Amino acid sequence: MVRIGSRAVGSGEPCFVTFEAGPTHSGLQSAMNLIDCAATAKADAIKFQIVDPDRLVADRAQLFTYEVLVDRETGTLETVKEPLYNILRRRALTPAEWRALKAHADSLGLAFFATVTFEDELDLVSSFDCHSVKIASADVSYHAFIRKAARTGMCLQLDTGNASIGEIEAAVDICQEEGNENIIIHHCPSGYPARLDGINLRVIKTLKQMFPFAVGFSDHSPGWEMDVAAVAFGADLVEKTITEDRATRSVEHVMSLEPPEMSRFVTLMHGLHVAFGSPRRFLSTKDKQARDAVRRSAFVTVDSAAGTPLSGLSVEFRRPGFGIGPEMFDRLSDMKLKADLKAGHRLAVSDLIG
Repeated sequence: MVRIGSRAVGSGEPCFVTFEAGPTHSGLQSAMNLIDCAATAKADAIKFQIVDPDRLVADRAQLFTYEVLVDRETGTLETVKEPLYNILRRRALTPAEWRALKAHADSLGLAFFATVTFEDELDLVSSFDCHSVKIASADVSYHAFIRKAARTGMCLQLDTGNASIGEIEAAVDICQEEGNENIIIHHCPSGYPARLDGINLRVIKTLKQMFPFAVGFSDHSPGWEMDVAAVAFGADLVEKTITEDRATRSVEHVMSLEPPEMSRFVTLMHGLHVAFGSPRRFLSTKDKQARDAVRRSAFVTVDSAAGTPLSGLSVEFRRPGFGIGPEMFDRLSDMKLKADLKAGHRLAVSDLIG
């Protein structure tokens, strides 16, 4: 269990909803707009990716493959290859702009998360009290960086991607060695969008069994069916990418939520906690009344005299079940009518004497 602002994240708590805007904004104003969308939808947090492509990408010709939406009616997709450097360049902002985004999120009551890739970026987010920092799946084996992140004391979100269980354990061990137990472990299927045969939701249960920490699901699939399933498997947090326009020709837009869908998504994710209920079978007074309305009671089918034993009474079991039901009728067979009853009377315990 970890706390982020006023919210607890972990087993027994409503699902924490993070909207990911890192890959889908196109500059400061676009990022501001997405923060507004997340706040309007009542998400719990907004997340960005603080990336310096000039330092991170050594090979500027390295290609990245993803899909874009070309026809909304048919759902037709087109596969695109583009230099990774160009993709990351579109989402690069200055430190002052990141501070402005954090301040804007604060003003709207949104927790602010960020993926960082260099130590000075870690210093930046620490300086403006970022609520949680995420370690990208590509950096799960970058132990020196994880160690420095753990030392900040911030809540750490470990993206696992294609990491082995051993690599996840090693990353967690480093955090704990530095005294940081504020950890959320993410199950993050690869692909933009992810394929069904690569989502592997059962890993969520594995992570829940292996680690005493909250487990998140970073969704890379269109729609929200996989998010519902992930929460059913035990995910404590879902991270869903959002966009102003799903048809934007850039990475991750194709599987993102648009503004009209965001509120419905948040309502659904938060509401699952209520719908899951209790592992015990519990019926409220209202449930019992609804149940009895469709069950059956014993109704006298002919006029019957006082003193007639229940076992000799002519009855038919009809709805509703607010009187003596079939299961009770046999147990009361030795009792007798207290008074004369007319045909059609619904039998009640008050009609009987021992």
